[in-house]
Amino acid sequence: MSEKTSLFGGPDFSLERAAGAPKLRIAGIDEAGRGAWAGPVVAAAVVLDPRQIPEGLDDSKKLSAKKRDALYDVIMEQADVGVGYGSVEQVEVRNVLNATMDAMRDAVADLATQPDVALVDGNKTPLLACTTEAVIGGDGRSVSIAAASIIAKVTRDRLMQALDKEFPGYGWDTNVGYGTAVHKSGIERLGVNEHHRRSYKPIRNMLSK
Repeated sequence: MSEKTSLFGGPDFSLERAAGAPKLRIAGIDEAGRGAWAGPVVAAAVVLDPRQIPEGLDDSKKLSAKKRDALYDVIMEQADVGVGYGSVEQVEVRNVLNATMDAMRDAVADLATQPDVALVDGNKTPLLACTTEAVIGGDGRSVSIAAASIIAKVTRDRLMQALDKEFPGYGWDTNVGYGTAVHKSGIERLGVNEHHRRSYKPIRNMLSK
């Protein structure tokens, strides 16, 4: 299968090759949920098989939910995948950046085999035993980071949709904990629950009323 997954300049395997693939194991790392009002931050680490790169990988935000779900299944079947979580408590105590770094470390630790190099979306990297490289806009440049973005988002979306059944009224089945009008209305009617990030300014302001 081709290392290029898009005819229109989408992510490819060039950053992985530059980092030493296929001789070295290259992990892509990304997160989902940093800006949400409720729920954990979820990070994923993915090591793709260079001989079997799924077609259509891209930044998860550019894909439909149906396409993300389909790619999630393929990635889980064909790649080495690790997932980590930064709980609401970690976000509150350690702040969201540190909770994200914790989740990324846990995601790498969850891999079946540890990577030689980690390509991390964004401008900061967690402290890992392997070489790390920050890649701004990485989910649109590296297929490994794009795959991690899909795993992180689908995992977190499904978690928030499950929590919506336990805590209905906040619209988490669709807004997955982000600050929408429906979510705000739910807080005004039902109050804040254990899954809300009370340190976030919108939640703090509503609690102070």
